Amino acid sequence: SYGDEPQTSQLNSAIINSGKVLLLPRMSGTELEWVQWDGNPQNLITKKKISEPIGAPIEDLSSISAIVVPALRIDQSGYRLGQGGGYYDRALPHLNAWKIGLVYAGELNSEALPHESHDIPLDAAASPSIVVRFNR
Repeated sequence: SYGDEPQTSQLNSAIINSGKVLLLPRMSGTELEWVQWDGNPQNLITKKKISEPIGAPIEDLSSISAIVVPALRIDQSGYRLGQGGGYYDRALPHLNAWKIGLVYAGELNSEALPHESHDIPLDAAASPSIVVRFNR
């Protein structure tokens, strides 16, 4: 997580402690690459206030079963408003994974957010108090 986004440290620990592989994103130019992280803070480097994993990126992303996506807002159709960098917008079309947005309760919108034909809607949204699955 970054800045005011919901914290993911407990979620990350739970994933690792359950024996699953946790991949964290790392910015590479205008794209995201994914690096396995073992939970050790020494295997993170902070750039521009964002902690990113150290190590070789995973080339084969076909085994990713779920991705937690940051958002500022998510509407009732699963479209999200991000920070504006477009990193996740460019990454999501390449991932055949369950896509769940992580937000605070007040960031779930009843009004439709603007989106374009290339935008990928999420499968669900989670806040500290609720999980919403979007119908498609």
